[in-house]
Parts: sequence; C-alpha cells; structure tokens
Amino acid sequence: MLTFNTILKEMKDIPVDRLEEVYQLIHSLNPNKKLYALDGLRKQILSFSGAFSDMNSKDYADFLKHTKQARAKLFDRKIVL
Repeated sequence: MLTFNTILKEMKDIPVDRLEEVYQLIHSLNPNKKLYALDGLRKQILSFSGAFSDMNSKDYADFLKHTKQARAKLFDRKIVL
C-alpha cells in the first residue's frame, strides 16, 4: 500500500523548477480546492500570452483568417435531433 512517506521520498527527486506543477496537481486532486485548480488553469493559459508576438502582421492576419474558417466549418453545422 502506498504511504505518505513513500510519496514524500519520491518528491525529493523532483526538480525545483517543476514544483509549481506538482503543487497545482495536488490541489487539483483535492475537491475542496477547486478555486486553486482554476487559478492554476488560469496561469497555464496566461503562459501563452505573447506566443504570437514574433509574427509579422500579415502572417498573423492570415493565421486569424484560417482559424475563423476552421471554426466556421466545425461549429456552424445544423444538428438534427
């Protein structure tokens, strides 16, 4: 059977730069800590901010155009129930 001490022994080998991820995972598993899980998700989403900053405006406009077309094809379908 897995014990708390066994888990702690394994955690000592986790690189320091990955501890934030471990912390977020632990909080996501606790049903009483849903707000912390959402905060972790928000941080993950915000980590992508500036991801397109190195694109020139023409390439970015082309990317947006293709993205809108793909969304229209995927989500603008009539569904018969």
